[in-house]
Amino acid sequence: MKYKHLFGPLLSRRLGLSLGLDLVPYKYCPLNCVYCEVQNTTHLQTKREAFFPVTEILAELDHFMLDGPQLDYITFSGAGEPTLNSSISEIIQHIKKHYPEYKLALLTNGVLLNDAEVLKEILPCDVILPSLDAASQAVYEKVNRPQAGLLVSDQIAGLVKLRQRYAGPIWLEVFIVPDITDTPAELKLLREAIKDISPDLVQLNSLDRPGAEDWVKAASTKRLKEIKNYMAMELEMPIEIIAKIKTPPDAKAPDEEIVNLIRGTLTRRESSAEDLAFMLDIHINEISNILRELNAEGVLQTARKARGVCYSWKS
Repeated sequence: MKYKHLFGPLLSRRLGLSLGLDLVPYKYCPLNCVYCEVQNTTHLQTKREAFFPVTEILAELDHFMLDGPQLDYITFSGAGEPTLNSSISEIIQHIKKHYPEYKLALLTNGVLLNDAEVLKEILPCDVILPSLDAASQAVYEKVNRPQAGLLVSDQIAGLVKLRQRYAGPIWLEVFIVPDITDTPAELKLLREAIKDISPDLVQLNSLDRPGAEDWVKAASTKRLKEIKNYMAMELEMPIEIIAKIKTPPDAKAPDEEIVNLIRGTLTRRESSAEDLAFMLDIHINEISNILRELNAEGVLQTARKARGVCYSWKS
């Protein structure tokens, strides 16, 4: 069965072996983050929709689960914002009823958490991983480039409500864009916001392959450690640097067949992640995950073109 809404399982730096469940069309999101690995958002929106027949999504999931796969998590993620799907509650309830032995994770930018209905729907998840990259409106607009009218203060308020309602673990991701989100003034505001949100874990992240804008650079290990120490001065929860977590030596390697297909394609022609996903008929998130690994290995060359970041294989 060819899957339209499932991808992986992939080895996630945060969640181990994770089966991805993509609930929204490609690049539908309330934010257009400058660091996004799947490049610019093409549909900025906060309106929730079903997007796809829920029976279609559940049929794929049920088919995949027939063999009782070994997974650390089933994860709502993808190239858009999962909570935009108005059927997410039905999907969560199906997973909890039929596959209670599996943990369920939600990756979200947190924009819709101020909506009481959204908050109620996601409470059965076993872990929620929201993000917060800025605490001032000016930096929010520069880095996250939200749909018009969105306020970072509302996003923070939604994260506070999540903590008040949700008993499970909250792992808050903070993406560091050097010289913008890590200025003394912004870090102070972020630390105050995180204190109010009170997540169980703070995870500092930074760029590890080209983002939507070429001016976005990776924060150095030294800088990330400085930020970690600054946050730890007043925050009681653990803080870790996920950008620098190494893949365990016993971890499952990327699918060799897919790597060979990518190598063959990029040796012949320069291609974007979207090109590869279309030509090889592989989910964009799976392609992105493998490109991240290959980029870390130093076997790829990148160039930014009109259609986005393009990759070629080093000879």
